[in-house]
Amino acid sequence: MVFFSNQFANVVEWEEFREDMIFWKWSNREIKKGSKLIIRPGQDAIFLHNGKIEGIFEEEGEYNVASQIIPFLSTLKGFKFGFNSGMRVEVLFVNTKEFTVKWGTQNPVMIPTPQLPGGMPIRANGTFNFKVNDYVTLIDKVAGVKNSYLVEDVKIRITSMLDQLLMKWISREGKDMFNLQANAFDIAKGIREDLDMQVLDIGMTITGFNVMSFNYPKEIQDMITKTASHEMVGNLQKYQQISMTDGIASGNVKGGGAAADMAGMMMGMNIANEMMKNMNQDQKPQTEGNAAPSSSGSGQKPNFCPNCGTKNEGANFCGNCGQKLG
Repeated sequence: MVFFSNQFANVVEWEEFREDMIFWKWSNREIKKGSKLIIRPGQDAIFLHNGKIEGIFEEEGEYNVASQIIPFLSTLKGFKFGFNSGMRVEVLFVNTKEFTVKWGTQNPVMIPTPQLPGGMPIRANGTFNFKVNDYVTLIDKVAGVKNSYLVEDVKIRITSMLDQLLMKWISREGKDMFNLQANAFDIAKGIREDLDMQVLDIGMTITGFNVMSFNYPKEIQDMITKTASHEMVGNLQKYQQISMTDGIASGNVKGGGAAADMAGMMMGMNIANEMMKNMNQDQKPQTEGNAAPSSSGSGQKPNFCPNCGTKNEGANFCGNCGQKLG
């Protein structure tokens, strides 16, 4: 009696439920009369006999195996529990929720581009979503040989294909290698469709794929930032002057021998020339404004003597009264 009591199960349930587990198989035990099946929220229970699906139960709750389960099984409807006899079946519990997984390229993906003969090294990261959608295929391809299956197993399968798919969809339609984020939606859409085809053969579907960011090597990113700065400033010569001024002020342009000294000298001369131009422009209106008064007080001789009114012909003294005129 002890032997049979150890072999028979009173409760059929997912004993150690894990959020990161896609399915778990209850197996190698017999169900006795009076046993109960417990299905928790977010779970489906699939009864298997000799590797074939007997019935799928999707409603959460507690069920009596003899009265509520056996009558609905396809080939075991006539099964009768006898004395100390049980029914040996397998029950596959499936996690029905949608899983969200973070992904990231392990190594840079070399994207072909005319600007760089060796390819543009790019890293990317984001998330993808998937869920089980075909129980028959899942059992045939995975659950038939495994007792459990983790999200990590699917992640490994997905990330092994991402490098090639990123290369395919980034290179497509001549996308701008230096502004991939602008095309992130189209790239992600194409990758999702391809990945979905790859996981259909294990009974799953990709419900979403998202590219959060594309990352360039530091040298490439610095170049992109510098190019953007040029566009923002608009005047390349002015940008170079600003860059040199900032370098001298910060102490980054120092040492370096004759080249650095010459750069500093040229920058100093340019600054001096600009200062002189500004001074000349400021002084010119003032000089022009003072020209009239200076000319009026320059010593010109009057046409008439201020003392006696006699007309003057340009002499220094009045010919009538001797008044000094100049």
